[in-house]
Parts: sequence; C-alpha cells; structure tokens
Amino acid sequence: MRGWFAGRSEVGVCREMALVAGLLVGLSLAVRPGAAAPADSGLLAGAVEAAWRRSVDAASARGRDVLAAAQADASRSWWAAPPALEASRRVPRGNDAGARTESEVALSWPVLMPGQRVARMGAADIDGRLARASHIAARWKVAGEVREAAWAVVAREGERSLAKRDAEVLRELALDVDRRVAAGELARADALAARAESLAADTIAAEASQRLDAALANWASLTGGAALPREVEPVLEPASVHPEVERARLAAERARHQGELVRLSRSEPPELTVRYRRETAPGNPLADNSVGLGVRIPLGTDDRNRPREAEALAALASALAEQAQVERHIAREIEISRQAVALTERALAVDIDRAALLSERASLVEKSFRAGQGSLPELLRASLASRQAQAASEARHAALGLARARLNQAYGHTP
Repeated sequence: MRGWFAGRSEVGVCREMALVAGLLVGLSLAVRPGAAAPADSGLLAGAVEAAWRRSVDAASARGRDVLAAAQADASRSWWAAPPALEASRRVPRGNDAGARTESEVALSWPVLMPGQRVARMGAADIDGRLARASHIAARWKVAGEVREAAWAVVAREGERSLAKRDAEVLRELALDVDRRVAAGELARADALAARAESLAADTIAAEASQRLDAALANWASLTGGAALPREVEPVLEPASVHPEVERARLAAERARHQGELVRLSRSEPPELTVRYRRETAPGNPLADNSVGLGVRIPLGTDDRNRPREAEALAALASALAEQAQVERHIAREIEISRQAVALTERALAVDIDRAALLSERASLVEKSFRAGQGSLPELLRASLASRQAQAASEARHAALGLARARLNQAYGHTP
C-alpha cells in the first residue's frame, strides 16, 4: 500500500479525515432544516426565461393574447355581424310600353340587443383574463421542467465525481498491491481482487459519465445551454394566487359567462335595413325616389335553443369539475412535497453522520492494514462502505435541492 499511502503519516491521514469531516459539516449547515440557503435566483430565473422562449407554449400564449385582444375589440361593437349590401334592378320586357324600371339598394345590419352586448363584453373580458392566466400557468409549468432538469444534472455531476474518484483510488490501490505482491508481501489473490475492483470502478465511472451527458443534453435542449443553478432553494411561503388554480377558476367563470350569453341569445339578432328605391316610367323624365326602413326580428325556437343551452351547461359542469380536480391535485402535491422535504432533511443529517463514522472507520482499518495487522478484503470492504456513505450523502444533498424546488413549484412560485 505504499503507492496509495506513500508519504502519508498518521498526522497527514488525520488531517485529510478532518478535511472530509469539515466538508460534510459545511454541507449539513447549508441544507439543515430551517436553514435559508441562498438560492441563485438570478440563474434560475434566467434559465426559466430561456426555456420559456424556446417552448411551444410561449408561441401559443402569444396567439391567445392576440385573439383575446381582438375579441375584446369586437365585443364593443353594436353589430352582431358585418353589414350586408343588397342591390336589385327590374326592367320591362316585351311590348309592355307602360312598364316601369325599378332599381333598389338595401343595407342591412344585424344589431345586438343591449343585454347581449353587455354579455359579450363580459365574456371578452373573461377571455382576456383567462389568456393572461394561461400564459402565467404555462410559464409556471416550464419552471417546473427547468427545476427538474437542473437538479438531474446536479445529481449526475455528483455521481460522476464520486465514481471518477473511486476509480482513481482503486486504480492506485491495484498498482500498489501489484508492487507488494512482487515484493512477496501479499498473495497474488489480493492483486486479482484489487484489479477486479478497479475494473468495476472504471465501468461505474463510465456509466456515470454517460448519465451526466444525457442530463446535460436534456438541459441544453430545454434551455439552450443557459447557466445551471446549483444552489438549494429556500422554502418560500405559498403563493397568494396559484397559477394553475387561477387558470382553472377563470376557465369555469368563462363557461358561466358563455352560458349567460346563450341565455340572452335565444334568437338571432334583429336586422335593421335601410332601402333606397328609384322608379322611372317611359316618357316621364322625373323619377320616383323613396327611402324605407325595415326591421327583421328572428324568432327563437326550442329546437334551436335546447342543444345550445345543453352544450353550455355541459361546458360549465366540465369546467367546474376541472377546477375542483386542479385544487385537489395542487393540495395533494403540496402535502407530498412538504413531507418529502422534511424526510430528506432528516435523512441527510443521518447520512452525514454515517459518512463521518464510516470514514473514520476506513482510516482505522487502513492503519491496521499498513501495520500488517489487517487483510486486504477487510480494507476493501471498509473503503467501499465509506465511499458509498459519502456518495449517499452527496446524493441526498441533490435530493434535498430537488425536494425544495418541488415544494416551491407546488406552492405556485415561478422564478
């Protein structure tokens, strides 16, 4: 073991153990329950903005905003539909010398009743608010994807770092054991065991690098390669207005307004018509001109209205059911996320203590082996247990970051 621990006195080993313990203690202070670790909100907000600009939902949101603005403009008009122009001309035929020539032009406007216009304006206002709420909710969902992707990268980075470290340590151990076998201090079986452990560690390191590459590729696809936030988010208070709940509430309100509009539109809008008529007779240079006003009032029937009313009621029932489902889902997500944060914080504290204990034990076994009082298998087991405990501690740190991010997401916060 001279290659692995060459030149390392007991003081040096103790100093390294103290350094590891200090790092673990620092990690515990950074993520202990109730600690307000400074989240890199700038990087997270920038990543969310980058992902939002690349998302399909952003283009859809812009389209909904334009549509809502157009509907709001149209709802302020008194006309239910564009006006219609009608023109006709009747001329005599044959030998009817006394027949008159008639020309007529008519312009018709479908006119909204006052109650219908108010209802349309109210529905357009709800459409505008729903478009804005859908915009905010879509961005909130993108923030959740960014949080998940960011912590996946952090977790994979920790795995690869530990795997590479393990591979380097076991490679050095295998070389040192080979030297001691050549010197007759150890049996060839020990060299084979050390070499097998080294090869296994190399494979694990390669797999960890592959998982990290996949996580980084996903991050780049989502955000375009934005800077990666790595700080643990502090747990915030629940948002006063949850984006998804607000969207569902406004969708139900819109369905209610649409039902009111159907009730007030039991018949087609009346039409106001202005006519200009000109009549000329043979031999009479003067023409008879006349202007007329007309009103066309369609009559609503049950055959027309019953399906529309049933459709409006069904849409309202569906929107109310969706609102209730969204509220239940968000409440469940908040409760699950709270429990996950509390459990992960407790587990992290245990993992840190366990890593420190197993690290100290590995140091003692190493000293025993160096003094010729321990076996290589015992050293390998102690070293493996120590590395696994440290890996579990770092993985738990990433798990806590993800758990807190999910809780803030469930609370309705968008960076």
